[in-house]
Amino acid sequence: MMNSILHQIKQRRLTLGLKQNDMMLRVGVSRQQYQRLESKGNPRLDTLELIAKGLNSELMLIPKEKLGAVMALLEQESSEPGKAHVSQAKKNAKEDAKKSLSDDPWQDLLGDES
Repeated sequence: MMNSILHQIKQRRLTLGLKQNDMMLRVGVSRQQYQRLESKGNPRLDTLELIAKGLNSELMLIPKEKLGAVMALLEQESSEPGKAHVSQAKKNAKEDAKKSLSDDPWQDLLGDES
């Protein structure tokens, strides 16, 4: 299971076009630490939360009985990027960003979307 999480972290980083060295600024760990974590690490929960935030992602527990539906939805979104459910997800993300601005007035101050 840990290998699956580590693989997902690496895939997300690559999807965002980030290098391991970029994670130093986003997460606050050195390239060597991040490389070790991504290849064979056993990160603590707080470290996983930091990495998820640095990758513009969220950690989530998915009940096994719902896993198939979640995976199908993710596959559908990646294969049909122009569909309505994607635009709805973007709209929801923008609404969430507006809400979080009141919680974090410094958000996006430096032009970082994370």
